[in-house]
Formats: sequence, structure tokens, C-alpha cells
Amino acid sequence: MKAQIKEIISKLTLRQKAELMSGRDFWSTTPYEELGVPSAFLADGPHGVRKQAAASDHLGLNVSIPATCYPTAVTMANTWNPELGEQMGEALGAEAAAQRVNVLLGPGMNIKRNPRCGRNFEYFSEDPLLAGKMAASYVRGIQKNGISACLKHFAANNQETRRMVNESVIDERTLREIYLTGFEIAVKEGGTKTIMSSYNMLNGQFTNENTHLMKDILRDEWGYEGVVVTDWAGCNSRVEGAICGNELEMPVCKYGNDDLVNAVENGELDESVLDENLERLLALILTTDKALKSAPDKFDVEKHDAFASKCAEESIVLLKNENVLPLAKEEKVLFVGDFARDPRYQGAGSSIVNPTKLVTFLEAVDANQAFPGYKYVQGYDRYGKKNAKLVAEAVAAAQNYENIVFFAGLDEVTEAEGIDRRDIKIPEAQIEVLKEINKLGKKVTVVLVCGAAVELGEVNNANAIVHAYLGGQAGARSVLKVLLGEINPSGKLSETLPIAYADCACADIFPGMEMTTEYREGLFVGYRYYTSANVPVNYPFGYGLSYTTYEYSNLQVTAEGVKLTVTNTGKMDGKEVVQLYIAKKDSAIPRPVRELKGFAKPFVKAGESVEVVIPFDERTFRYFNVKTNKWEVEGGEYTVEIGASCEDIRLTGTITKEGTTTVVPYDKAKLAAYYNCDVRNVTSEQFEELYGKKLPQSGYTFYKKNRMVIHENCTISDLKYSKRWVGRLFSWGIRFAKDFLWKIGQRSLSNTIEMGMVHQPIRGLAKFGGLSRRQMEAMIMMFNGHVFKGIGQFLTKEKNK
Repeated sequence: MKAQIKEIISKLTLRQKAELMSGRDFWSTTPYEELGVPSAFLADGPHGVRKQAAASDHLGLNVSIPATCYPTAVTMANTWNPELGEQMGEALGAEAAAQRVNVLLGPGMNIKRNPRCGRNFEYFSEDPLLAGKMAASYVRGIQKNGISACLKHFAANNQETRRMVNESVIDERTLREIYLTGFEIAVKEGGTKTIMSSYNMLNGQFTNENTHLMKDILRDEWGYEGVVVTDWAGCNSRVEGAICGNELEMPVCKYGNDDLVNAVENGELDESVLDENLERLLALILTTDKALKSAPDKFDVEKHDAFASKCAEESIVLLKNENVLPLAKEEKVLFVGDFARDPRYQGAGSSIVNPTKLVTFLEAVDANQAFPGYKYVQGYDRYGKKNAKLVAEAVAAAQNYENIVFFAGLDEVTEAEGIDRRDIKIPEAQIEVLKEINKLGKKVTVVLVCGAAVELGEVNNANAIVHAYLGGQAGARSVLKVLLGEINPSGKLSETLPIAYADCACADIFPGMEMTTEYREGLFVGYRYYTSANVPVNYPFGYGLSYTTYEYSNLQVTAEGVKLTVTNTGKMDGKEVVQLYIAKKDSAIPRPVRELKGFAKPFVKAGESVEVVIPFDERTFRYFNVKTNKWEVEGGEYTVEIGASCEDIRLTGTITKEGTTTVVPYDKAKLAAYYNCDVRNVTSEQFEELYGKKLPQSGYTFYKKNRMVIHENCTISDLKYSKRWVGRLFSWGIRFAKDFLWKIGQRSLSNTIEMGMVHQPIRGLAKFGGLSRRQMEAMIMMFNGHVFKGIGQFLTKEKNK
């Protein structure tokens, strides 16, 4: 195939090369059938294929071809089961192949730095090891079908606010250990053929043109030989991106192609750079096209639906159970909550799947002939509007039932791509009715349906809490099986549930609202912070109950790993997630109290024992030394901890490692906040010391009060600071429409405007709108006060190229 690819490249004109490195349209690449180059189709698909049948868009507005909607990434991460993840990936890949999709755009695997990130439902975990292992499993499964998975969003894309222009400012050690390790695992163990660069800047450069990220780390250190595609309209400089090995810009971009051609013709870019990129891109297109030619054009809808149910069953987390669950099938039960009638089963945005089938919880109850004589009441308005009548109806109905199952959670517009959550509270309308029901002294079980951490508050007063997260099209049926005891819950939290948002390490500095987002907390993300700073939480990372109990014993620690015995001491067969943590109490560098370094999930029959082995690997004891610029091992004694969660440590041992460190990378006196885990109070001086160089400007640059020079990376929101009325009026109109729609209850449309317009840079408008560079520059001219000159340039017909 290499010879074939080189021959194709030799026959391409410069213009054809540039156009091949950009989309033909919104979802497909440019074909040259006469040269044997077909078009490749890319489609969203973190938890189901979203191939649109009608007009294409990036916001999830237009309907897509029906596909199985599997549990979202956060939900699957709660299974702690990479084997199941690989099976799900294989099913996803089969459906993508049936729809003739070459590249399935998933999984998403950014770290959950902050619970308010609007896209957390689409990501696996706050821990890079768990995220990396699950992502690698998806990739292996998807690519068994001959098509390509696409890891995203590379890298440090941890907020939705201003996501296309904001700069993530992260010290090198934190970047490597927290935000890149998961990607490294997925690249090396998953073998992904495609990676999507993220929108944001990282330490001074946009990610797709970041030499350190794309060349030094991805290509040279990890040995990645696949394709890098931009996120949609996420390319800043097409020339710099190509130099860094960004093979494909999506979607079609008129002026990006022109920039490549002009750079070569002007001697600014060697044409061999394009040829090198095209070798990798053509290899992807040709190999996946070959696989699609022999792939079935259908999949077994019922079989895939049944498997989706299996995935959801293993992901459900039992948070609390005061001898209430499981419920007897004959019990008299009251169901309260709109989510029982109209399920919340996936997130919002580009990942929206049109499910092949969807059964509500109440329909599942009826089909199962469970709880004869049950009653359902709505209880609250789904979107948070106070309704005293619904509250009164629910409380009155609850008087007549001993068992009440209350469905609580977040609506579709609260968790969505492009928008960070305003808080992490469960809507007050739900809490109000739950509080009144809890006062009655009945047996109350709360079923939570949401895709990210929430403050539980009144939910904690229930007798049982079942966290279903976003379980896909079969999620409601799976919840019923858990409530009935037909399934023994084995999910464990892949993220911490804090008591309050204010407890989070970066609560005071999230999101970055202007030019930068400073990751001042460093390594102390999620449980790494809570355990190290002794901050109490509602439910810790790795936590989850079962309908049985387990004992851990006989820990053995060797140079290769750990071995232990797990005994099921209860009366029901089940699966237990056994977690390996490593700690070093006398470390010369700042470290969290413990870090996850391995896990296993054995099946154990009631009354029986199994031997569990968790091996060490190259990442178990390493840290990144910023002085030597390489991975090192700190010598000395390490504590090996085996836990049922990060706070429930059952067994401990020790191991001594020979070190490689010759230079301690930090001055303890200058980084006291990090050594003491006082990261809520890091000063600019301390963060700059950790960062290792002068911090970039975090705020806007004004040439006079509240006025800035507008450029292509200014957002529509930024235009409120433009020199003349044109930009300010345009910005005001968009922001007014967004706020007005929210106030009158059109929240989904309001979110769409915020995602697609408010935080969209001018270059993004140009790319999505199919404008030329000349037209984009004309817009900027108008926003900077040269209205008539800008209009003239915008309307002037360009010369054919």
C-alpha cells in the first residue's frame, strides 16, 4: 500500500493536496476517484453512531440515522470493566461500519478537573489510569471492525466556556501525569488510528499547532503514526498545524486550503510537509475504505439493545441501602418524578444519538408485571419551575404507600456540550417535594439520573440511593432489574461526589472567563485533592455498595505486582472492584496521599473466594521530573494499598524501589502550598514557580477602557469591547437572544446560541459559514470601525484560483 500511496501523491497537484487535507463538506473528506482516492466519512460516536440523514450540523439539532444508544462514557467508567468496554467498542464499530462510517469520533477522555464542566457526561473519570484503560478498550473494540476510533479532545480541554480560544496554563509535571497519561495509555494499549486535537490553547499555542504536544510527545515519545484531525472549525493556523502533523482539518475550510497553497508557493512551507501528512491520511482512508467494502450493511438491533442493557446493568452504583433494597416484585410502590415517565439517558450536543428503541421506566415495570397496583405521580416540573400543585399531589399520594421510589436528576439542558453548568445542585423543585416526602417516615429510594457530580443534600436523607448516571436506551430497564435484585449492583464511582461545590480544589478559579485558565491546583485533582487535604466528601472515588459483602485478605507484594484473596461473605453472587493505590509518605516532591495504579473486577460466587492479581507496570512508580525532562522513579519505600474505594483501604503492604532521581526538581520553600496540599491558596508567585516560566496574561488587552482591537480569535461575546457600534450591537443582539430565550423557558435553544455563537470566535463563524479569508478579514474590519470598507471587501468577488 505504501507504493500505491506514494504514486497517488505524485499525481496530485498542489491544490489537490491542500483540498485533500480538508473536508469536502461537514462530515466527509475530499475524494479523487480518478486516482483511486475515495471519500472517508467521519461521524460522532462516543456512545452511539450519529450519522445525520438530513442536513449536517455540529450541535445535534438534526435527526440522525437510528443507532443503539449505549451508556455514556462516565456511566461505563463506573463499570471499571475494560473487557466490557472493548465489547461495547466492538458493537459501536459494527454499527458504524454498517452505516459506512470510516472514523468514529470517540471516545472522549478528558479529565474531569471540575464537576461543572458541561461535557463531563462524555468523559470517563477524574483519574487518568481509569480513563486511559477504558478508552483503550473502546479503541480496540471499535477498530476490530477495520474502521478507526478517534480519541478526543487532545489535550487539556477541561471547560466549555470559551473553549475555542481559552489557554490552558499547566505545569509540565501536571500535564504529563494527569492530563496526558490517559491519552498515552489509549495510544499505546489501544492503538488508535486517529486523534482529534482540542479547541483550546495549551501553554501558549493552539493544540493542533503545538510542537511540544504534537511532535515531541505524541509522535516522538509515544511513537504515534496515525492521523490527527482538528475538532470542527478548531484550526487556528493551517500552515502551523500541517508542520506539526495535523493531517486533516474539518469541516471544509476555503481559506485553510488557500493558506497551504500560498505558503508553498511563497516558499514558507516545503511541499514535502504536505506529502508526509498525506501518506498518513491516505493510509487511514484506504485501509478503512477496504474494510467497509466487506462490512455487513446491517446489525442485529435486538442483540445490540440487549448488550446495551448489560452495559447499563454493570454501571449502576448503589450509594446507600438501609435494608430497603432489593424490593419484592409484589410490593406496593409509589413512583415519583418525571424521569420515570420520560427518561434522561444521554447528554446533549454533538453526541446525541437517535436510539433504535427506548423503553421508559414505567413501561419496563408494566412489561415485567412488577409492583401490581403501583401509582405514578409527576412530583415536579422537569425543568425546575416551582409547582405547588405537583408537590401537593405527590405528598398526598405518598401517604398511602410504604415504599416510594423517587427519580431525581438533571434535565437535558443543564448538561450540554458548549456550556458549563452554573452550579452542581439538583433543581430546588425536586428537592422541595423530596423533603416533604422524607418527612413522612416512609421507605424512600432515590434513583439519580445525571451525567456528572451533584450536591446530594436532601437526597442523603433517603433510605437508599441508586445512581444510574446516563444509562443509554436500556438504562431504565436496568434500573428496574437492580431495584428488584435481579442484578447485583457492581458499579463504583469513577468520580468523587463532593458535599458542596465549594469543596472542589479549583472551585474559585473555574472556568477561566477571559484569556487563560490557570491549573493552579496542579496534581491535586478529584480524589487526589480530597484525600490529601482531608476534605470530607459525600461519596469518594471508587465507592459503591452491593447486595452482598466482600472481605480482602492474604496480600502479597512482589516486584511484579500484588496478589490477594477476595471472599464473598454474603448470600448473592457478585463482582467486586478491587483497587490498587500507591503512596509515598517521605517523598521529596509534592505528591497526593495516594494514587490509583491498578484495578481488577473479579466475579465471586456467594461463600467462595478468588485469587486476584494486579500487576505493576511502567507507570506504577514513575513521576515526571521537570529538571531532567524525563520520567523518573523516586527511590525508597512505597506503601501499597488495596481498597474498596480511595477511602476504604482494606490491606496495606510495602515495597522498596531503587530510584533514578539525581536532581530534586523543586524548592520546597518556594512551593509550600503544594507540599502541604493547600492548593486553594496558591499565590501567583507559587504557581509561576511551579509553571517554570512567566505566566501569560490572564485578562483582556484593552487599548483604552473596555475597548480592544478585534482579531479572528475574538469571540462574539468579546465584540462587546469592539471599537465601533457594529461589533457591540452584534454582540449585544446575540447575548440578548440567549438570555431572553432562557428566561422564557426556551433553554435548549438558548444553549444552542451560547454554544454555537456566544463563545464562537470570528474564525469559527467564517469556517462554519464557508467564508473565504478575505471575507473573514472584512468582518474584522467592520468590527474595528471600518464599516463601509469592510462591507465593500466582503461583497467584492474574489478572483478564481
